[in-house]
Amino acid sequence: MDDVTEKREYTDDYQDKTLYIPGPTEVREDVIEEMCQPMFGHRMDRMTDLYTTIVEDTKEFLGTDNDLMILTGSGTEIWESSTLNLVDENILVPTCGSFSERHANVAERLGKNVDRIEYEWGQAIKPEDIREALESSDEHYDVVATVMNESSTGVRNPIEEIGDVVAEYPDTYFVVDAVSALGGDYVDIDEHNIDVIFASSQKAFAMPPGLAICTVSDAAYERELSKDSASWYGGFQRALDYYDRKGQTHSTPAIPIMLAYRKQMKYMLEEGHDGRDQRHREMAEYTRDWAYEHFDMFPEEGYESQTVACIENTQGIDVAATIEEVSEKYDMAFSNGYGSALGEKTFRIGHMGEHDVESIKALTDAIEDVAGL
Repeated sequence: MDDVTEKREYTDDYQDKTLYIPGPTEVREDVIEEMCQPMFGHRMDRMTDLYTTIVEDTKEFLGTDNDLMILTGSGTEIWESSTLNLVDENILVPTCGSFSERHANVAERLGKNVDRIEYEWGQAIKPEDIREALESSDEHYDVVATVMNESSTGVRNPIEEIGDVVAEYPDTYFVVDAVSALGGDYVDIDEHNIDVIFASSQKAFAMPPGLAICTVSDAAYERELSKDSASWYGGFQRALDYYDRKGQTHSTPAIPIMLAYRKQMKYMLEEGHDGRDQRHREMAEYTRDWAYEHFDMFPEEGYESQTVACIENTQGIDVAATIEEVSEKYDMAFSNGYGSALGEKTFRIGHMGEHDVESIKALTDAIEDVAGL
């Protein structure tokens, strides 16, 4: 077995692959080119112009009146900071796959009391189970934390209905991990009591990795103010107050990625939240129809993701070999199932970002050819 910790020199002779994995995804060439601008200082007026533009454009795209912060980091940062900012003791985390389970693990690592509602992988979280847990528990839950798009299983959870339930408990805050969905799956943040919802730039936003996008309700902001301790880097007060005073980030950001973000967000505003949602819905419907023709879908029916298809390998194809041959023959990359449990039992197609039905069909044609379907 090779020692992967040994230096493997990065060269420039790698073959480009079209990405159909659950992220990162394809990025427009002119968006990438934006990162090649000369460097400037993060306390210059130019930075204020850049940061206020991407923040306000994102709020316009999402249609939210909530505050918004864009931090250098992945969505994982907001897992941690939202828990530190909002949870004193108890958090309720329904788990239905790897990433919802990881959210619970993060909270435990931070010393919080975590109650889980556990679902089999492939099943979706049910709002009535959230209601029952909130009604029957002797504990007060500071937060209910839910994943919108469980990319390990291809499940899209009904966060709107869950948010409506949590709204009946005004001292409990609703946090949504939308890392692999926001920007490609419409959600009315303000209408459904979502106190914190966060995403990463490299998924449905179709930007380079490196930025976490997060909206914060007034109630969540006030909640942090009332606590004795909170996250330093991801603190709502620190980030949002600095924005109000300076129009910048409190710490040095990844300026080149923000330049790319500015360019891509203009494209997203032109397409619109509804238009982007419709295009992703069409890709998801095409991929599901194709999967049902040749295989089966892994998620519970009616709860399929709009950005990541998890397809059950009912034909017993060699998933790893198929992925490798599609990569070599067609320069396309899709993903195996998540982890050892689903690695060969499923495979996943990321239909997100700037893809369309035509480009997804190019991949499914390639899979058909290689797998002999």
